[in-house]
Amino acid sequence: MGSNKPFVMRITDDDAQESGSEDETTSYRLTTGTRFNCPDVYLSESDETDDEMHEKSAPSLLMEKKSVEEGVLCELESEHQLMVKEQLRSKLSSLELSQKIESEKSSFAIDRLEKQSEARRELDRRLDKQYQRRIAEILDSHLSILQRNHEQRSQIEERRIRDDATLEEAKRKEKALIDERLSQEKAKVEAEVRLKAIKQAEAQKAALEAERREAKEAAEKKAARLPETAAEDASKKEFREPKGEENTQPLSIRIIASKAALNAESTRLAIYNGVAGKINVVVQKNLDKHGRQMYKYIKQVGGTVENVVSLCENVSGSFDESAFGCGWAILLIASQVPNVMDFVLAEFHRACIYTVPKHLQASDAASQTKDYWKMLGYREEDGGLESTDEFLNRVESCMKLYAALIQTEIDGVKNPHGLKYGWAWLAMFLNALPANRTTAVALEAFLKMAGFALLRKYKSQFMKVLNVISRRFLPALKQRGEAVNEIVLKLEQYLDDKIYLREPEGRHFRGSLLSKVFQ
Repeated sequence: MGSNKPFVMRITDDDAQESGSEDETTSYRLTTGTRFNCPDVYLSESDETDDEMHEKSAPSLLMEKKSVEEGVLCELESEHQLMVKEQLRSKLSSLELSQKIESEKSSFAIDRLEKQSEARRELDRRLDKQYQRRIAEILDSHLSILQRNHEQRSQIEERRIRDDATLEEAKRKEKALIDERLSQEKAKVEAEVRLKAIKQAEAQKAALEAERREAKEAAEKKAARLPETAAEDASKKEFREPKGEENTQPLSIRIIASKAALNAESTRLAIYNGVAGKINVVVQKNLDKHGRQMYKYIKQVGGTVENVVSLCENVSGSFDESAFGCGWAILLIASQVPNVMDFVLAEFHRACIYTVPKHLQASDAASQTKDYWKMLGYREEDGGLESTDEFLNRVESCMKLYAALIQTEIDGVKNPHGLKYGWAWLAMFLNALPANRTTAVALEAFLKMAGFALLRKYKSQFMKVLNVISRRFLPALKQRGEAVNEIVLKLEQYLDDKIYLREPEGRHFRGSLLSKVFQ
């Protein structure tokens, strides 16, 4: 070589090898060039090998020889590049280090946040358990208080119920004692009245037997003296003349009624006679202040009975509506005055024997004297007897009032002669009494007033009774001839039109009715 300056070759490490890891790939080191001095190497152009010749023929890829300035400039430029690269590597390393530090900080912060979150969640769980426990304790305390209050109220209520039961029991016992005392007094009075009635009945029976014996002896004597035709003429004459009837009173009159009805009638008449006798005795005595007050009450009861009887006797107009008002008044008085219901029923039996129910049947025409008709209920007017129409109108009025009485209901007042007695009356009537004009009128009046109430209580049983009337009573009644046509039509209309389904007018009592009737 013509120059003394040695040949310099610079080789970088990144051109020689590559790093296997990510950290080694990002780190680059700059290695300074190594100077090779080869003064003893002889290079001859003639000694060139074929390879060298081949290399000479190809373009040279090595650095061309330059001047000193260019080498210095190149050296400076290389150094500058190396410095820049070194700065870049340093900067990159610092950035990577910063990134790594920041990544570690982030990881640490994330771990710390996760730990804080976990601690917070754990704290929340503990607080939630505490809250749940506190809520359960408060709820348990509240429920305990409620249960205790409920038990206290229950105990108070039980004590109140026991106290009320004790008080009611005491009142009941006291009332039972009073009722027992009253029942004993009532039984004693009834026993006295019954004993007196029995004695009176025995006396009347003895007198009646004596009269019957005398009448029988007189009739036998008369029959022995006169022929049969003369006896008939005499009986007809006695029917026309009021005098001498007592000696010819018919003995062949059959009483048609059930035994229970006759027993009830005799008991009520005995009470009636006993009360009437007491009233007569009281009137004759010199009464003190309390006695006068009692006499006033008795007169009020008597006045009520007289009003009822007068209403039954008054055949003008309709009695349907006022009958329920009268029944209301009778029941109110009966609830305040003992035995007044039996007294009123006895007055019913005296006014109309069909309220028992009872019927008197003469065995022959000779027995149908004036006394017989009076026993049936006919009234004497101007020396004779009232017409049959007037008698039937009075029977109808009595039966309507009786039918209204048995179905009268007042709140807080028990009817001692209620619907069950009306049902018994209907059964005894159909079982015992014959079908004729008078009994048909009584039956039609009773059904017209009480049929609706009996149907509501007895339902199908009452329909069976109506069937008996249709199949048995009406056919027997029609055999009586034209005299019963009117009442037959009424009964058939009652059954065919189903009037028993309609509530009678005036059944719901009007408050002004009492003042109109009993002023």
